[in-house]
Formats: sequence, structure tokens, C-alpha cells
Amino acid sequence: MSKRIGSYPRVCARDDGDGLVSQAGGVLLVETVRKSGLDAAMSAALAPWRRPRAVHDPGKILLDLALAVALGGDCLSDIGVLRAEPALFGLVASDPTVSRLVDTLAGAGPRALAAIRRSRAEVRQRVWRLAGADAPDADRQVIVDIDGVLVVAHSEKQDATATWKKTFGHHPLIAFVDHGPGGSGEPVSALLRPGNAGSNTAADHVTTTKLALAQLPKHHRRGRSTLIRTDSAGGTHDFLDWLTSRGRWLSYSVGMTITDAVHHAVLQIPETAWTPAVETDGQPRDGAWVAELAGDVLKGWPTGMRLIVRKERPHPGAQLRFTDADGMRLTCFATNTTGTTIAALELRHRQRARAEDRIRAARDTGLRNLPLHHTSSNQLWLEIVQLALDLLAWMPMLALTGPARRWEPKKLRFRLFSAAARLVTTGRQRILRLGVHWPWTHVITDALTRLQALPNPG
Repeated sequence: MSKRIGSYPRVCARDDGDGLVSQAGGVLLVETVRKSGLDAAMSAALAPWRRPRAVHDPGKILLDLALAVALGGDCLSDIGVLRAEPALFGLVASDPTVSRLVDTLAGAGPRALAAIRRSRAEVRQRVWRLAGADAPDADRQVIVDIDGVLVVAHSEKQDATATWKKTFGHHPLIAFVDHGPGGSGEPVSALLRPGNAGSNTAADHVTTTKLALAQLPKHHRRGRSTLIRTDSAGGTHDFLDWLTSRGRWLSYSVGMTITDAVHHAVLQIPETAWTPAVETDGQPRDGAWVAELAGDVLKGWPTGMRLIVRKERPHPGAQLRFTDADGMRLTCFATNTTGTTIAALELRHRQRARAEDRIRAARDTGLRNLPLHHTSSNQLWLEIVQLALDLLAWMPMLALTGPARRWEPKKLRFRLFSAAARLVTTGRQRILRLGVHWPWTHVITDALTRLQALPNPG
């Protein structure tokens, strides 16, 4: 009689391995830092906070934290994953040194945040130039999506309050540059707010947009080549007035609340005025139509604002709202874009849903919770999360091709970053020997080859 040993092979473990490297795929992020010049830019930006005779560079410490978050960490002590692999990540500071730097930068307030943001903006321009046709502004337009995120707090933290969803925590506003259907997206601003912050707060939308525009190349900081896209939280007088004020003239596509005046105007639209909505392939969208409301339905709004409404058959089981009509779900948005069909404008606004993918990726990259107590420290944590998300967007943009460019952080970690390797030193070269049996080894090696072929900064 044979003895059953189970469905999986039995193995033993020993702690005497030598020359092995875990998280070997993280070399792609390290090479992205090097080729983008982010290490030098961050080091120069945080030089004022480097103490005399200090062993560790503040810029390197902050980047190490961002790398740890990009690899899946969600607190400061997760930097230990990098510390365990000095051959790959270099000299990494101890936990007390990391904590002291975070306290120092948080205490410096706006000065430190401004320095970090300037270096990110400088490097972003270089990365977009390196990306060429794959850059977000390759078609001469940049789309910035702004959305709110609820971050639950599981302990008492400064400015953590009850939220509109009856949870407890914070309600930051985050802006992302959309990379389109062929890529992901990258964060360009994050404003930490208390949990009870309003969704329609125009001042917060203005501040978030200002921070986002400062991250873009100078020729995209004003003018119609930059589109600001939001849900109905951005549909306020003050915000649209600011976007279209003299000297800015930004394009916008913002959701609007269906008021009584809008609802009455929709009921007056003749059936012949409704145009079929379209899908991304240009084919009609089943059960959905769009129309533009003629005349000044909303009095006193910015000149040139167009109000476009969509009606669509609700999904089976969906509850109709008071603002719906004739069994159709109604949604409305405003834009100042001309020369484009209303069906194309409605499709463009509907693609704002990609911001939800970016938020999901952010939650998987350090934004599931804010690990520190003070608001200033958690605002710094948001900057670290943005750095991590920048790297997770820049690396695929510069190095990956095909479907891999759209992989979200969880899939990048599972398939690429978690790969193990043996580090071999031969002559003056250090070589990572990845397992030939690993299904995505060729993706890692091809991506590293593309990164190494890029010109060095400076």
C-alpha cells in the first residue's frame, strides 16, 4: 500500500543560502530611478535637511520609502525589505533614522513639500521626453482627473473625523494624469483633508488643480491643451470660473447635478434631438442617447459652457431616482470643448471612470490607511505614495510593451517584482540570474534592456 504524501511536494528549509536576492524584479524600479534622474533631483531638493557628517542622504531615504511602498509596503518599517538586499538597493537607513527624517520633514511643513514637488515636476518632464510617443501628452493634450478618496482610520489620528459614508478617517482629493487606454496613469497632486471635508468644496478643487498644474510641463499649465475632468463634485460656480479665468482658459469636463431646471429642460427635448451614445470602438452604445441642452438653462455660469445630458436604460435591478425620467437614468456634464460631436464628448467624460482604477491602484500602494498620527506627517506620507505611484507608472511607460503596460501594481508585484534571482559577480559586473522557468523572466529582462538603453541624465 502506497503512503499518501499530499498534493504538493514536500520540501525542507535551511537558512544557509548565499548569493540569493529576493524582490529581484525591483531592479526595474531602481533602474527607472537612475535613468529618470529622480535620485539626483531628490537628493538636491532635500539637501537643506541633511545634517553635517550625516551618513544617509535624505533624498535616498525618501526614495527608499517610496520603493518599499511600490513593492507593497504600507508603513515606515517596511523599508526593512530593502535593507535586507543591499546588493540591489544599496545602503538603507535604520528605522530610527527614517522616523527622525519623517519627523523633520513633516515639521518643515510647506518648505519640504514644495521641494519634493519641484523635484517630481522636473523629473516628470524628463520622463515624458524619454517616453516619446508613449507619453501622456503625445497627442498634445493632457487629461487630469480629480477625485476624492475615503481613507479609513482605525485609531485616533489628527483630523480623522466621521465621513459622509458613516466611516471614520480622512477624505483626500487626488489628481491623476490619464495615460489613455494603452497605459495607466500617474498622480500629480494629493491634498489631505479631514474626513468631514465637503465633496463640492471649490477651494479644495482649486488648490488640488494648482498643485496638479505645477507638475505638468510649462506649456500645459494653461490653455485648452489641458483638460480638467471631475465628477459632479467639481460642478461648482467658483471652480469653473477659476478654470476659465483670464490667463488660464483651461478645458474642462465636469459632472453636473440634475437640478429642477435641468430636469424640466430635459423633458422638453424632442426625440429627434437625441443622438446614440458611442463605445470606444465608435459603435453605438446599446440603450443610451445624448443631447445638448439649448439656451442658458443654468443662469450665470461661465460663458461658453455646454450642458450635455445622457439618458440610458438602467441596469436590471437598479433603482430609479427622482431626477430620472420615463424609466431612463439621466446624467449630465458640462464642458467648454467645441468642434467635437456630443457623442464623442460624452464618451470622453465617461472615460473619467479610469480614475477609479487609479484610486484602486493607490489603495494597493500605501493609501489603504494613513500610518502616522499627525496631519503633517500623513501629508508627507501622501507624497511618498505619489512617488511610489510615479515609479509604478513611469517604469511601464518606459520599459514595458503590449498588455503589460496596463498591469496594475498588484500584478506587477506578483509577476515581476517578486521574482527571485541569484546574484553573480564576474569581473566588474554584477548579474542577476533569473530562473528560466519563471513565466515572466523575459518580460523582466526585456524591460531592463530597454531601460538601460535610455540615455543617462545630465
